[in-house]
Amino acid sequence: MDALTERMRAFIGAHVVPAEKSLMAGDAAALRRAQERARAAGLWGLPLPVALGGQGMALADYADVAIVEGHSDAGPAVCGSDLLLDTTMLDRYGSPAIRERYVRAMVAGDASPSFAMTEPGQAGSDPSGLTTTAVRDGDAYVLTGRKWFTSRATHAAFTTVACRTEDGGISLIVVPAGAGGLRIVREVPVLGAGGQYELALDGVRVGAEQLLGAPGEGLAIAGERLALGRTLRCLRWLGQARRAFDLMVARMRGRVVRGRPLADRELLHQYVFDSHAELAAAEALTRAAVAALTEGTGVKNAVATAKVVTARAYGTVVDRAIQVYGAEGLTDDTPLAMLHRGARAARILDGPDESHISAVARRLLTSPAAAVPS
Repeated sequence: MDALTERMRAFIGAHVVPAEKSLMAGDAAALRRAQERARAAGLWGLPLPVALGGQGMALADYADVAIVEGHSDAGPAVCGSDLLLDTTMLDRYGSPAIRERYVRAMVAGDASPSFAMTEPGQAGSDPSGLTTTAVRDGDAYVLTGRKWFTSRATHAAFTTVACRTEDGGISLIVVPAGAGGLRIVREVPVLGAGGQYELALDGVRVGAEQLLGAPGEGLAIAGERLALGRTLRCLRWLGQARRAFDLMVARMRGRVVRGRPLADRELLHQYVFDSHAELAAAEALTRAAVAALTEGTGVKNAVATAKVVTARAYGTVVDRAIQVYGAEGLTDDTPLAMLHRGARAARILDGPDESHISAVARRLLTSPAAAVPS
């Protein structure tokens, strides 16, 4: 496993970080070139199922590699591991037609997924406010509504849409790209960067076989997806936070001010220690979340706790690194501005800190035994 982790570290450093600006800007040709290099290096699809063409690494084994792969936010897309959520969801809950059309194509790198849950004007953490509807009409569903914060929408082969069906529950329906009535309204800038989109569904008609699971099962399916997704995010955030930590340490060692390196300034030693301690705590909690998912026990508290602590650690470490770099840290001459955007979004993505904190606290007040195991 150490050898594989080191291979991934070398690959990310040689082929992903140098192309990072193009990859993060959505350059499809740059992404395709990097993905071909990942295949040639034997690093494509590490956690994807063997039966579908992946390498079948268990989450517990993949965790170390995921942290290194996450050193760059582009790493998972280059190595295909960002397909794990949609591949798992469609393979488990999709109809034979869905699985045949999309699953193997995703694992082969020939189809990109998109997922549309959040809606303009609605709290993303409160699915009871969902207004997009899917009305059954014979052997089809007709979808109407708006979605935003939908990534990869411009080049996705399909978008899985969370919608309210006539049973009153929430369902997930796979909408093919190019479906009549599906329209990209705009790209939504996020802290000055792109990559997120607002979609309109104006009477989009799709076959009933596009439903995942049964009507009304959407929240349960999405809950499974989110538990794994939040844990994967934590692993990747750890990689990016470590990158910021390494940049901060290198700057302190190499920057000389008034004849002394910054590393000699005792005030900055607090930055190093606090960052080290916060990252260690975040990693321990993230590994506890991996263990909970693997064992199927205590998942909610373990994942939510890891998500909050890791997102906060990511943000504070990046902030300290920027402070050590000074004005240069505010520019795009270093990765820190990009990391700062990711770190700030981390406290909102997949549910804001406050929602997770309240949910965990309520469970602990009801059952203290539900605490994350040590």
